[in-house]
Amino acid sequence: MAKPRQVKIEHKSALAAMQRLESRSDEELEAETKYKSAAQAILGARAAERMDANRAREHFRVSIAAARPQERLQLRRMAEASLALAERRAGDLKTATEKLGQTPPSSRQLFALRAMSVIAPPASAGIPRRIGGVLLVVLIVIVAIALGWLIVQLIALPFGGIGVGVSFFWAFVLVCIVVGVLIFVGRRRQAKARARVAEQRAAQFRR
Repeated sequence: MAKPRQVKIEHKSALAAMQRLESRSDEELEAETKYKSAAQAILGARAAERMDANRAREHFRVSIAAARPQERLQLRRMAEASLALAERRAGDLKTATEKLGQTPPSSRQLFALRAMSVIAPPASAGIPRRIGGVLLVVLIVIVAIALGWLIVQLIALPFGGIGVGVSFFWAFVLVCIVVGVLIFVGRRRQAKARARVAEQRAAQFRR
């Protein structure tokens, strides 16, 4: 009876290592050998957050190969969720996170992922879709500057108006300020979301 008990303890310790490894850098995780499976799974999840599907897939392949048989099902589910994120597949991401027992993304987050899949489709989407995404971004920039120009013109009306060139300059400044605020807020929300996902992942592996 000692051997099964020992295996069970080792299994739990290997899964619990996920929480301890979360705070390590990518370089430290790459060098990890004792808990290679957990380290590679974290690297795969981080690559997915950077929308790098190829690296995420490779990290999870190594992780699953290095894992014990009883750990592989959970790692495959993690891989499904991470790859769905990296490849901008909103519907698959929701299903995969539910299988993991985690809180699924909100409707707003899924909408943002769908929008990203149109604006910045993954490499696997093909050249036509990627060109279409670039053209859409250009169109959005033009519309944003035009809207900014209109706002500047309306603000300047009570003061006698301003020239077209000057108004376009201030429209560009206004758009840059708005984009900067959105990026700042978005990064703060993303950091909170990553911390929440890390906690959920660690809790899931402690079970």
